[in-house]
Amino acid sequence: MDFTAVDTFYDRVRKTAWLNTFVILTRYLIAFAFIPSGLKKIAGERFTQMGTDTQIGFFFEALYQSGFYWNFIGWAQLVSAFLMMTQRFATLGAIFFFFIISNICVITISMKFSGTWVITSLMLLAIVMMLLWDFHKLEFLFYTDNFNAPAKLINYPTYNQIWIVAGFVLFIISVAGSLLLEKQQSGSPIFSRLWLGSILLTVAVAVYLNNRKNKK
Repeated sequence: MDFTAVDTFYDRVRKTAWLNTFVILTRYLIAFAFIPSGLKKIAGERFTQMGTDTQIGFFFEALYQSGFYWNFIGWAQLVSAFLMMTQRFATLGAIFFFFIISNICVITISMKFSGTWVITSLMLLAIVMMLLWDFHKLEFLFYTDNFNAPAKLINYPTYNQIWIVAGFVLFIISVAGSLLLEKQQSGSPIFSRLWLGSILLTVAVAVYLNNRKNKK
């Protein structure tokens, strides 16, 4: 199969600096969405308070009563979020994320979740775009078994040490903030704003440092 035309277009897209920054920030955003729900499952807590007399409530109660499987789903969400935020292992995280979110998306559609299916569909679309962004790493899956391609260094304006450090910081802030909010009886608006502010500040600093680095 000839990928020459596709590779040419892909190469042009990947060399667009602002798109690289957009992809990195999108990875942070969709990864963050998995952290609060993943932590609830790891802690063995119910995801919803809906009664078992409703279809959705019955479904989530059945998952909750499954025991370790409920915890496993939470760990899978947390690990995929961590991998996405590291940037270095974002491709692997995107693969994990795809299978999890595609399953969630189908569930929300089949069970007619009110409005939720729109969010999960957008998340699924976003992760598909992330996989297409890493096409140069995944395209070899479609070659024949006896194909071997030599590795070559491509000068893409992709993630660097700044984004990697920012990813670790964001993951720690996201996990810590989610745990602290969960422990509060009634969410504190001040703490929530400080938490959100620290996340936005980390992202803003990373963008600033990255732009400054690129101008040198």
